Formats: sequence, C-alpha cells, structure tokens
Amino acid sequence: MLIGEVSRRSGVSARMLRHYESLGLVRPSGRTGSGYREYSAEDIRRIFHIESLRSLGLSLREIGRALDDPGFTPSALVGDLIRQTRDRIAAETELLTQLRRIHAADPVGWEDVLQIVAILQALGSKSADARQRAVLSSGDEVPVEALVEAALSETEPNVAGALRWALARSDAGARALLAEGLGSPVAAVRERAVQALVEMPGDEATAQLRDALANPDAVVRGHAALALGTRGVADAVPALIDMIVEGRNDTDAADALSVLASDTAMADQIATGLVDRLADDTTTAPARGRLTQALADIPGTTAARALVELSHDEDRAVALTAAYLLRLRDAR
Repeated sequence: MLIGEVSRRSGVSARMLRHYESLGLVRPSGRTGSGYREYSAEDIRRIFHIESLRSLGLSLREIGRALDDPGFTPSALVGDLIRQTRDRIAAETELLTQLRRIHAADPVGWEDVLQIVAILQALGSKSADARQRAVLSSGDEVPVEALVEAALSETEPNVAGALRWALARSDAGARALLAEGLGSPVAAVRERAVQALVEMPGDEATAQLRDALANPDAVVRGHAALALGTRGVADAVPALIDMIVEGRNDTDAADALSVLASDTAMADQIATGLVDRLADDTTTAPARGRLTQALADIPGTTAARALVELSHDEDRAVALTAAYLLRLRDAR
C-alpha cells in the first residue's frame, strides 16, 4: 500500500509518516519499481500502535522504546503519565478558578485585571503579613470566592480575623459558600466556616446558624449556639444546655443563656430545661454542678424554686452551690 493510501486510511498525514520513518519508528517494508514507499499490513498495524500510544500522552521517543524493547515494562511509564496528568489537571483547574474569579469581578480594563491578579497572588503568599495586607487593603476588589477559600484555609489567627472582617462586609454569596463549608469532611474547615458565619450580620446568616445547630460536628453546633444566644434566638437553648452538660465552653454557654433569660417567658423555659437535665439519671455529678451554677443568672420563680430544692440535694457539692447562689439572690 502506497503512502497516500496509508495516510487516507489511518488518518496520519504523509508528512507525519515520513517523520516517523526518519525517527525509525516505522519503515516501509518495500519499494515499488518506481521507488515509492510501500507499506505492508504489519507496517500499518505498527502505525496504529504508534497512534494509540500517542493518544495516552507518550512521546515519540517513549513510543519507540515501548515498541522495540522486549524488556520494556509499561507500569512505571504509565504511573509517570498518571502523575503528570494529575499535575496538569491541577494546574489547569487552578488557572480556570483564577480566570473565573477575575471574570466575576467584572474588570473594566486591564489595569483592573492586573490589580485583581496581584491581590489573588498576595492571598496565596507564604508571608502572613502579605496575606493580611492584601485583605485589609483590597476593599471590594477581592472576588468573594477567593475570600471564602482563603478564610477556610487560613491558620494564622491575625490573617483569619482580617478575612472574617472582610467577609462580614461582602455580599450574600459569601454566606452561601460558607454554609457549604460547614459540610466539609475536614473538621478545621468546618470550624473556620462557622466562625466566619458568626461574624456576619443579617437574617440570612442567622438562618444558616440555626441550620448549623443540627450539624453533626459538636464544635460547629457550639459556635452556632453561642452566636444565636447573643442574637436572642431561642432555638439555641437546647444546644447551650448540652454544652454545659458536656463541659464544652460551659461558662460561655451559661452567659449566653443569661442573655436569653432577659425575657421572662424565656427565663422560665431555660430554667425548666436546666432542671430537667439535673433530674436526668444519665447526668454526671460534674455536669450537675455546672447546671446548678448556670441557674445563678437565670431570673424568675422557676429558677429560684429549683435552687431551693437543690440546696437539699443528696450531692453535697450541688447542695452547697445552690445554697450559696440563693444567698446571692437574696442579697440582690
């Protein structure tokens, strides 16, 4: 078969076939009487093998080794190709993300583009000072996706605080992205997401914090409950009582309950919740002590009656604590 026919059937140009021949990858088995290249069925099969290996990303040099070296094993080479492909995909994905962020910022001219690129590069700097300066000096120029990504990955406290400050002043899109962060498989990312939501004002952030009360991560629930308590949201009461029982930020939880208890009806509800946990047989002695202390700043008759009963509790530590708290209430 002549080169033109081989090219037509294989889809490989005559020029490339000649290049293959010059590299020694495939040589026509014969020549016609006129000196034209003539390819055998075996030659054509080899051409298809070459094209198949090229489709995997092998270089022509690697293809030559694969086809001609009987001792050549493909596993190592294929492993290298996998790693190279992953690196290339990661680089392309990073580039695509950066382009999308620039596009979302809706730059007017190339000066705007260059400014956004500079800020994005500074956010990725190894220097914490550089990252913090980028956040504090960028104003509204940082795409919200970049701010959220930086906030969810930042480990340096001062930079993390600057990022939360910037997010609190950003648009509603940040809240949705942070809510997604609450579902991260990484505990540290979930905690950073809820910490950022805590500092965001508005009803939407409050609604997302309410949803976070059902999060399986106790740390996330705790941050959400403390924030909701200071916002006067009654839904936080059960989670705050759980924190007192479990001894997780129990002092802060008790403070949040006292804020909520400024409402008379809420005070009775909180006192009832604390008393119910005190009466639960599964509540440990240290937890009963913390629950008793939490009654100190809950006004109203329900809390007062509970303290009177607890002053006669079988647990001496609880009884002494309750009696002391009653004296403080009387002194007021």
